[in-house]
Amino acid sequence: MKVQCLNSSAIKTRNIIKKTFAQLLSEKKQLDKVTVTELVKRADITRSTFYTHYDNIYQVGEEYQLQTIELLCNEDLILHNKKDILEYFDNIFICLKENEELYQLLLNADISVSFLEKLKNIASKKIEQALKNIYNDKYLNLDVSFLMNGSMLEILKYFRKESPYTLEEIALNIKKYFIKIFN
Repeated sequence: MKVQCLNSSAIKTRNIIKKTFAQLLSEKKQLDKVTVTELVKRADITRSTFYTHYDNIYQVGEEYQLQTIELLCNEDLILHNKKDILEYFDNIFICLKENEELYQLLLNADISVSFLEKLKNIASKKIEQALKNIYNDKYLNLDVSFLMNGSMLEILKYFRKESPYTLEEIALNIKKYFIKIFN
């Protein structure tokens, strides 16, 4: 991202760009069909204003992804036990639900696989770290990997409308499998 110091005007401009981006993505259904020209016209800003904040249209989508990743990486959020991990899952699904339409569009774009891989790696690391002291099993890494790979696949299928389950059903089942595996 280009703008380093975000004053209130810069924040408002970025929000306008992101909101317009989300609207265009919703209409076009594909990230590669959204253009800077369309975005600046609809947002009623100049091209130079756009390029002051972003290098290209893909960075706007990446910023949405980074917001989710920052939520998961929250350094203040330390998981100590299984209850904390279950709450962590809840927070992930709250974030996904609050931005459901946008994630549906983003996860149908080319950048979806790297985004989900980042989410999986961050969540897996946090969960594994929390379980090291309470789950004494040489297969901890493998168990976490199975849980998270399966979870991310189901989330991807949901956002691509390939799943017969609701996001809430997927969340409940992920928690159910977590409890079964790590009981």
